[in-house]
Amino acid sequence: MNDLFERTILVVDDEPINREILGNIIQTEYKVIFAADGKEALEIIHSEKSTISLVLLDLLMPVMDGNAVLKAMNEDGSITDIPVIVLTSEKSSEIQSLKLGAADFLTKPYDLPEVILARVRHSIQLFENSKIIHVTEFDKLTLLYSPDFFFEYASQFDQRFPDKVMDAVAINFTRFYLLNQLKGRNFGDQILEAMADGIRKALLKTGGIAGRNEADSFYLYIPHQNEYGIILQKITEALSSFLKPSEIRLRLGVYSDKEKQFAIIQRFDHAVQACNSLRNKTSGSTDICIYDNTMAEKEVFNAHLLQEFEAAIEQKQFKVVYQPKFNIKGEKPVLCSAEALVRWEHPKLGFVRPDLFIPLFEENGLVTKLDRYVWEEAARQISAWKKELGKTIPVSVNVSRVDIAAPDMTDFITKIVKENGLSPAEYMLEITESAYTSDSKHIIEVVENLRSLGHKVEMDDFGSGYSSLNMLTSMPIDVLKMDKAFITNIQPGNKEMKLVELVINIAKTLDASVVAEGVETEEEYKMLKDAGCDIIQGYYFSKPIPPSEMSRFV
Repeated sequence: MNDLFERTILVVDDEPINREILGNIIQTEYKVIFAADGKEALEIIHSEKSTISLVLLDLLMPVMDGNAVLKAMNEDGSITDIPVIVLTSEKSSEIQSLKLGAADFLTKPYDLPEVILARVRHSIQLFENSKIIHVTEFDKLTLLYSPDFFFEYASQFDQRFPDKVMDAVAINFTRFYLLNQLKGRNFGDQILEAMADGIRKALLKTGGIAGRNEADSFYLYIPHQNEYGIILQKITEALSSFLKPSEIRLRLGVYSDKEKQFAIIQRFDHAVQACNSLRNKTSGSTDICIYDNTMAEKEVFNAHLLQEFEAAIEQKQFKVVYQPKFNIKGEKPVLCSAEALVRWEHPKLGFVRPDLFIPLFEENGLVTKLDRYVWEEAARQISAWKKELGKTIPVSVNVSRVDIAAPDMTDFITKIVKENGLSPAEYMLEITESAYTSDSKHIIEVVENLRSLGHKVEMDDFGSGYSSLNMLTSMPIDVLKMDKAFITNIQPGNKEMKLVELVINIAKTLDASVVAEGVETEEEYKMLKDAGCDIIQGYYFSKPIPPSEMSRFV
């Protein structure tokens, strides 16, 4: 503690002269209060508990002696909050008082004042340091180890038992944030406490230690297991008082390092990676993933991609291709626009699929820079086509919820449109449906602003997320883009086709156009045309193509 904070010492002795001697010595550095016997001392301790830093306690007193005071303080927990130095002239009493929880002792007649003050300072400092350590050692909510202490104890175990094979285990509750949102923070805390209770019961079977990392993330360091079902079982049992079986969504990742080739924190990073690979598990699902060579190779591959991202941007390894969109309302399909899509032509790895690098960049905060690269390339290409073909081919670019969160997004788009001599109507924006559901108020404000500038906005991947019909009425959109999953199984009169017709009717009610993506066959094209779909995009007309090939569709 800071020396600026005044500390109070309670001197308990039935002899006035002893109280005076100790008081004169101690008051040079501390505030001193007095009690003449054990009963009076306990009354003061109970009333002034939060302000007393130390008790100097005589053992031989009338009414209630020092040992009785120590016992009473033990019973009500005071001794854990206030250290006690006993005062005695009988050596034989010292051991008994130490067993009862005394921190130290002073013998009568008293030593030099400097010695007494030194022992008082030492006892207070040790106790205060111990309290600080105790507070930070455990997570307040779950009473499991805090992260720093968990890793320290795990490292100490490795040093003491270098040949013992241990498993790093990461556990969390999938979409825990939804519990907090739906049932409140207090309920969420009860779930975390129950998970911790289940983990403690599992440790009785497996051995080892456990800590809470953050939120719903728990770490276990346990002797190597052949199967980990007992851990999930104990946690599930503990949660069963609060949740239905279908509501319990646990995932567990394991990394077992027999050679201990990685530092302890790195081993848990691997366990977390295994755990996160289960993130898309459905409701009521519990599962286990063990980190293996495949995951290790993927981790190295991802590390390469992340490391080479900046160079790829600078060297224009990312190529923007365009998938044509055709208006099918007339007698003949007519090219009306295109969607800008990104591909990575890596000099060593060759073609890297978008589904490998885009989610990775989203997780690591790089997707905004990649998107803006694509936006700039697309704006330049629209301008180039206008000069080359004498015709405007509007292009739509993808906008993620991360992009929308950036305060300068609208200014950035306005700037590149102006720099390339375009009108906002030539530059369209595709915002995924899930973005609308994540922070609808902010997104509505941004989208309304963009539309007021003249941009057309498409809701991309409609039907793949969790939007409601009620939400659609408040969302400012110009185009509803049906997810390709809608199209895959359509047949005349089947329920999939009826659902497509329903979506088209909803769009018409909202005065929005409908784009169907992923159209691959003539049969799908004809059914969508007959149903009143406005625009089609897919392999039936064209795969995504380089800019130079667009002229054949004009």
